Amino acid sequence: MTAQNAPAAVMTVAELEETLRREFPEMWADNAPRVIESVGYLTARVRSVYSPAQLRPGGTISGPTMMALADLALYAAIMASIGPVTLAVTTNLSFNFLRKPAPKDLIADCRLLKLGKRLAVGEVSLYSDGEDGLVCHATGTYSIPPR
Repeated sequence: MTAQNAPAAVMTVAELEETLRREFPEMWADNAPRVIESVGYLTARVRSVYSPAQLRPGGTISGPTMMALADLALYAAIMASIGPVTLAVTTNLSFNFLRKPAPKDLIADCRLLKLGKRLAVGEVSLYSDGEDGLVCHATGTYSIPPR
């Protein structure tokens, strides 16, 4: 499938954020907001706005911060591609932490590798904003409930 004949996303960024804020208000309650920057069919780009509260000893952004961002990016790509199926759940996440992220915003670029009726599989690349080096690579699988 080429970019020219790929299906369009079925949810916009605004629709996705509205759904997530309504269904998961706790995600947006802390001092480290997340921003869904873009979505497309099988893709999403999500930002975690930097906060010193994300740091662990040694001055690096914590693993749980990166894990939550990758999981959100996967969820956003799935929902943007199939609609507001909020009962889709994570069944597997795997992380390779590659280098110490800088104390700045984190960017997660997600690409779904498979989107079936029951399972979605994707990969997420995390970067420190403005830097080229990958800080984390994640893969994940989601279970999609019957429609």
